[in-house]
Amino acid sequence: MTHQIKQIAIVGGGVIGAGWAARFMLAGLDVAVFDLDPETERKTGAVIANAARATARLHGEALPTPGKITYHTSLAEAVANADFVQESLPEREDLKQRVLAQIDAAMPAHCVIGSSTSGLLPTQLARDMARPDRLVVGHPFNPVYLLPLVEICGGAKTSQATKDIAHALYTSVGMKPLHVRKEIDGFIADRLLEAVWREALWLIEDDIATAAEIDDAIRFGAGMRWAFMGTFLTYRLAGGEAGMKHFLSQFGPALKLPWTKLIAPELTDELADKIAAQSDEQAGGVDLRTYEKLRDNCLVDIMHALEKNDFASGAVAKAYRASLTGGATNEGSHLGQGILLGRSAEVQPDWIDYNDHLTEWAYLKLFGEATDTVLAAIGAGPAHVAAGYSYYTAETHIRYLGQAKLGEKLELRSRVLGVDAKRLHIFHEMFSLGQNAVIATGEHMALHSDAKAGKSCPAPDSIRAIAQGLADAAQGLPLPDGAGRKIAMPS
Repeated sequence: MTHQIKQIAIVGGGVIGAGWAARFMLAGLDVAVFDLDPETERKTGAVIANAARATARLHGEALPTPGKITYHTSLAEAVANADFVQESLPEREDLKQRVLAQIDAAMPAHCVIGSSTSGLLPTQLARDMARPDRLVVGHPFNPVYLLPLVEICGGAKTSQATKDIAHALYTSVGMKPLHVRKEIDGFIADRLLEAVWREALWLIEDDIATAAEIDDAIRFGAGMRWAFMGTFLTYRLAGGEAGMKHFLSQFGPALKLPWTKLIAPELTDELADKIAAQSDEQAGGVDLRTYEKLRDNCLVDIMHALEKNDFASGAVAKAYRASLTGGATNEGSHLGQGILLGRSAEVQPDWIDYNDHLTEWAYLKLFGEATDTVLAAIGAGPAHVAAGYSYYTAETHIRYLGQAKLGEKLELRSRVLGVDAKRLHIFHEMFSLGQNAVIATGEHMALHSDAKAGKSCPAPDSIRAIAQGLADAAQGLPLPDGAGRKIAMPS
């Protein structure tokens, strides 16, 4: 981006506009919201509260300090200092044309407009703008603050620079831009959704299935695959080793059968009432905000699962978090006086439990990896193991002194407390950089063993000498708090 984007203006504070405000604000950008609805601040505030909760579960402490948000009833005031305007007005072409021309007249010369339209063509939307080259479609999906997809579509006069600015901005706030090659009504994603929606309306109209049954058909089946493979990759796998061509030859003839009705049924009052009644029954009296929280929880958990596989939307979330944190620091370095930096890491999504804190097994995992770093430092690393020898942990004592959340930066500081012919006594402190405190300790007794013989044996003199050197270097330090402690009920 040639001009650094710091200030965002949101024009239209409905569901999508509020979602955009949350996405940008939680990415650290300042946001000015324009809407004439006197309830805008309350409604947007509720969305931002949900968004803050969900994105904290997704990215944890990797998130930057939120930007500031202001509310305006003057359009000119809201866009006066904007670097980027996200327009999210109702889907009326005449309304958007009029307001986009007003935005264009009031915004700074370097500013770009992204329209959230779900299907109107940008060439038509920019008709009355003095600078139509500054408009691009940036079509998101609800909830905007979690779903990464945003469709970018330029009009006949949209400049490449404008598309590039929008692409860079959306990417910088953790989104996955999808370039729409040609202007087309409904763009890409909504055309696909519209086809499913039309068929779903017919299934209800013809009393073949209810709203709940149709949703079940998607969420327990194809919808699960769509979350990470979409349609074509799913069908490629269905073709077996022969791939997509075999799938098309096998199932292609079915396309000639009259299975679907892609022309929607007339949305009569009777059909609308039937759908609304079924939808109310399906909702079971659960309120909107509760369903939003449930939806967000499920989306975050799916994205965390996909992140473990570095795939689909999980890969996008992983890359965004990495861009915020810059990654982990060095491992295995000496901190002085015999103390090693045994492990340095950020709390990962699969390390947290249902309370959104570092889970119990993850403490042992991190302490175990810190022990491996100590072993490598004294010459008992992979090469020693390959020769048939290793230190096996014979006893472990972990104390949980605090909690760590997703994205929190941790250091494992390791110290050798003692060494003899066969035994190695190691003590780790888990230090939270954000809290500036020790949140756990791990004390371990490892026994040097001959793996082939299946019994303990003396460690080589060279390994013991290095370990003793680390222990000697720390002699001037007080014994770590908790060292030698055992579990016992108070007498």
